[in-house]
Formats: sequence, C-alpha cells, structure tokens
Amino acid sequence: MSVPRPVRDLSVSQRVEIGRAARSARPRTSLGEYSPTPDRSDPVQVLAAQEQQRVTDLLPVRHARMAQSPFAFLRGSAAVMVADQAASPSTGLLVQACGDAHLANLGIFAAPDRGLVFDVNDFDETNPGPFEWDVQRLATSFLIAAADAGHRSKVARELPRVVARAYRDGMTAFAAMSDLDAYYFRIDTMTLRRWAREVNSRVGVQALKRSEREAMARTRWSAVNKLTVVENGSRRFRDSPPLLNSLSANDQVWDQLYAMYEAYRSTLLVDRSDLLARYRPVDLGHKVVGVGSVGLLAFVLLLQGRDEDDLLVLQFKEAVPSVLEPFTAPTQWASPGERVVSGQRLMQAATDAFLGWVEGPSGRSYYVRQVRDMKWSPEITQMTAEGLVAFAGMCGAALARAHARSGDSVAIAAYLGQSDRFEEAIASFARAYAAQTYTDFSRYTSAISSGAVSVAENREDPVRIVVRIGDDGSPRIETERHGADTPTT
Repeated sequence: MSVPRPVRDLSVSQRVEIGRAARSARPRTSLGEYSPTPDRSDPVQVLAAQEQQRVTDLLPVRHARMAQSPFAFLRGSAAVMVADQAASPSTGLLVQACGDAHLANLGIFAAPDRGLVFDVNDFDETNPGPFEWDVQRLATSFLIAAADAGHRSKVARELPRVVARAYRDGMTAFAAMSDLDAYYFRIDTMTLRRWAREVNSRVGVQALKRSEREAMARTRWSAVNKLTVVENGSRRFRDSPPLLNSLSANDQVWDQLYAMYEAYRSTLLVDRSDLLARYRPVDLGHKVVGVGSVGLLAFVLLLQGRDEDDLLVLQFKEAVPSVLEPFTAPTQWASPGERVVSGQRLMQAATDAFLGWVEGPSGRSYYVRQVRDMKWSPEITQMTAEGLVAFAGMCGAALARAHARSGDSVAIAAYLGQSDRFEEAIASFARAYAAQTYTDFSRYTSAISSGAVSVAENREDPVRIVVRIGDDGSPRIETERHGADTPTT
C-alpha cells in the first residue's frame, strides 16, 4: 500500500473537505477513547511471538532491559500498543508512520553537510499508517517517562497536551507552505534556539547548547575508541560478550562479507558508493543494541581508508516486518531492510550519508548506517520540568514535519482544526493507555518472577555470536557458550 499523496487534480479546498469528512467519520474527541477489548491478547504472549525468529540466547538481555521500568517496557512493546490502537477505527489519514514514536526515538544527529538537525531517528517499524497512532504513542511515552523520572503528576499529565499542540501547530504551518518549502524545511539548532527564546526559556537555551556539545562529541572516532582496541598492531572490536564481541572470521566468511558489502554499496547514491569503495573491511563484530530490538542481529563492520587514522564503523542491523503491517497493509517494498531505509528517507529531512540496505545469504534482511554520527537523545531523568516541556514541544513539531513529507498536510490540518479538542483527546488517550501499560508491566514482571520469562541477571557465562560456513557454503549464525555450539538459524 502506497502512502496517499495529495492528488494533483484536487484543489486545496477539496483536500480541506477530505480532512473535515474524516473528522465527521472519526471525531477528534474519539481519539481520546481507549479500553481493552474483551479478546485482547496477553502482552507477554505478544512479545513471545515476536521472539520466534530471534537469537534465543540473547533474549534474557532484552527482558532485563524491558523490566527496568514502565517506560522501558513501553519502548520494547510497540507490537502490543499497535494491536490495541488498531482495535479502534482510524481517521483514514495515512502518512509514512514511524511505528515506534516514543520520546527516546527523537533527537539530534548530523546531516551529511555536517550541520546538526533534530528529527525522528528510529525507523525499524516504519510503514504507512494513520497519523494519530504515532501521536498517541509519543504523547503516552512522555507521560510514562516523566512519571518514571519522578516529575510531579501535574507536569507529567500536561506533557501529552504539549506534544499534541505542537503537532497541530506544526501541521497547520506545513499545510500553508508550498510543497517544496515543506520538503526542504528542517529543524536545525538555530530553529531550536529560536523556539526556546520565544517561550522565554533560558534553561531551554542552555540545555540546547549543552546537547549540541554532547552531540558533536559523539563522532565516528568516539565510536572507534569505544568499540575497538589495538592488539598486536591491528585494530579490532572489543571482546565483551554478550553485548559486543569480535568475530573470528575465516576466508569463506570474509568472501561472503565482501559480497554483502558490495551489494550494500549498490543501494547508495553514486558519490557515496564511490567514497566507500576507498575503504576496506578490517574487522567484523556483533553488538547488542536497543531495548525491543535485542535478539535481532546487529553486526558492526570496521572499515579503514587511506591509513590507520582513517576509520569508520558501520552497523548492519537486522530488519524484520513492521509491527504495523498486520493492521495496515503489506509493505510495498521488496524487503524489510529496504522498507526501513525508504521509510527513513521519506520521513527525515536529512539522512545518514551511508544509509542503505542489503539481503544476507541466509535470507535475513539488514539496513546499514553509521555508528555514532553525532547522534544524541536526552536523558530524561536529568531534565528539569521546564526542559521536559520544551522537549515535548520539539518532538511534537518534529513529528508533524516528518508526517507532512509523506501525508496530506492540508487534510490532516483540516482534521485537527483550530480548537484544543485534539490536545484534550490525546491527553485523555495518554492517561488511559498509561494505565494499561502499568497493568501490562505488572503482568510482565510477574511472568519474570515466576520464571516464565528469563532475564539476564549478570554477565557470567557470556553468550558469543559466531559465524560459520555450512556444508552448503552458506553462512550460519550460531551462539557459543562454554565451547558448546547452539545453532540459531
């Protein structure tokens, strides 16, 4: 299913009518309604179903991370939430949705021109879907994260309104722009500082300057220094399983790796592919990443250019079908990796220069990006209430910009209208779904306590990812513990 673009033969007034008709069919106040259906699936079982194709020995790490707090659980349970959202009628106003729009998935990163931008930065679940699903998830994440961080309930309960108001204001602004102006618009650091000054937020301006400095410190060399060591004159990935381990690859594995590397380069623009042709792979590792993503494969590739001081780290992260697909439509892209990359290019104002995808010989799909290219997201526990409110507004505006690139901003703005009904509805939904999340989290932690779900309690008996060539010449991903091999594919 393609994302509906504004039809060229429709006038602006006709597109406005589309939005108003959607409002009649799905009133804004109804977006605030949530109650579990009688046949609602057990959230623990939903998560277990996701794990069927993952590396089993890494799943305890996933559960240990998700069990840290209700917000951590929300981060890892996008599949649970979208099933609940899909149980209600949608507005029918489709965009290229993030699919996992929580506050930790927005932040600062470097554009190819090396300027810093603020935008959505995680697209594992992206797929066409109703715009309101992303807004509801983002708003709910702020309420839960603020409560986890110990902010007063009054502050936490106001944040969903801030998100929704910023989204509505942003979409109204984009609806008034030309398509080219909306396409070229990006939220750079000067824009962020101007917003902070407009609300007279001295704390906000200082926090932005600090976050810019932190982002600029997270360069490719910071990734090299954190992830690698020099041994016997050669640089290699650190060996710290299960979170990171270097792979001792033989010639056959390297042959497969070079073939994948060349196939990946073919998905890049020619100038970027030509640049990477000057780099050669020197080491391969596996790194556990994320919260809900743990158990999916995530290889890191160390590349060297002209000399030992010209290094780059790329991440090949496994892509699987989006959690949105069972409730929207099958993806229009040929593979999950291409879906992630195409969705990111549709939503982001500026994407990683080396963003691409590749199909592995074992049938797995991967998307590829740089590691740590000035990427920054805030630590919520360290934010003041004022800073959190400002950040909520930034995130709502950034989400509106991302949606306006692929959806019909005129129709969506007409649906949202000029009153505060949308904000009130989103706030109501966030309260109701936060309560559901707390209930689910309790059910989840009870399953952990009973032993039905296993968690990694310490780093003893570490699991290593290994790659071996099978009898048929294809690579096999396996885990290794105490010298015993346990195939995972």
